[in-house]
Amino acid sequence: MTGIKTTGEKKMMFFSGRAHPELAEEVAHQLGVGVVPTKAFDFANGEIYVRYQESARGADCFLIQSHTAPINKWIMEQLIMIDALKRASARSITVIVPFYGYARQDKKHRGREPISARLIADLMKTAGADRILTVDLHTDQIQGFFDGPVDHLFALPLLADYVGQKVDKAKLTVVSPDAGRVRVADRWCDRLGAPLAIVHKRRDKDVANQVTVHEVVGEVKGRVCVLVDDMIDTGGTICAAADALFAHGAEDVIVTATHGVLSGPAADRLKNSKVSEFVFTNTLPTPGELEVDKITVLSIAPTIANAVREVFEDGSVTSLFDEQ
Repeated sequence: MTGIKTTGEKKMMFFSGRAHPELAEEVAHQLGVGVVPTKAFDFANGEIYVRYQESARGADCFLIQSHTAPINKWIMEQLIMIDALKRASARSITVIVPFYGYARQDKKHRGREPISARLIADLMKTAGADRILTVDLHTDQIQGFFDGPVDHLFALPLLADYVGQKVDKAKLTVVSPDAGRVRVADRWCDRLGAPLAIVHKRRDKDVANQVTVHEVVGEVKGRVCVLVDDMIDTGGTICAAADALFAHGAEDVIVTATHGVLSGPAADRLKNSKVSEFVFTNTLPTPGELEVDKITVLSIAPTIANAVREVFEDGSVTSLFDEQ
């Protein structure tokens, strides 16, 4: 005999950073596993310490961390956790990033700018990640920044089905808030059988360096408009787009976005907006100070859990979205 045979079965282990423990617990519950106990704390100077309380040797490890505020701290913690798993002899390391930090910096607009989205992918690869699983990237090409498998999940079925159940589809119009989101809005149209409209932004030539003029391309008068976007940060763009729709005779406006970043003046803008409902997923925790009764948060946990199960069982993540 020249070797040793083993009959061991594959083992899944699920880990979470401290950024969004509620989502981690939901995903773990959907998978029927527990989150591996982890000792994590900050030293007085801000350095992060992590140690897992169970052995990860030979296990297929899934590590979830959403890049919420303070974003740099949680990205660093995730990198340290990946390194810890690599040094603990994990069989494979799949990094789950519900919201991918720095995704808006995916290309150079001007000279001497960084491509930070690529840097984040490089850092994860260097730390020891074998695979990335994420939800609704700001642009699809970010998948190519990581030298390995990237499973790109979509919140469209979750959000579109919610809106479709609430609104009379005969009165519904899907609206892209800018030209860059038209392709996504088009998928919404296919799923809901609704027409498409676009809010086009252009500079006011009469006023230098001032707010843009919003023009609406498509029929929105007397319609219930659903504005679709990947993220809402300060809320300025989406609220201005909603105002343009109302100015063109829209009966009602619903805003949907996968990621509710909601920083800075977002709370006041959402409260003061005429939009009837803002619909997000829980890829990010909703800020505690944001008490807006017209915010609805849908759980992305089942989608992530199904994808994790497919990866672990060597199945097809793409099959989860084939109907799109």
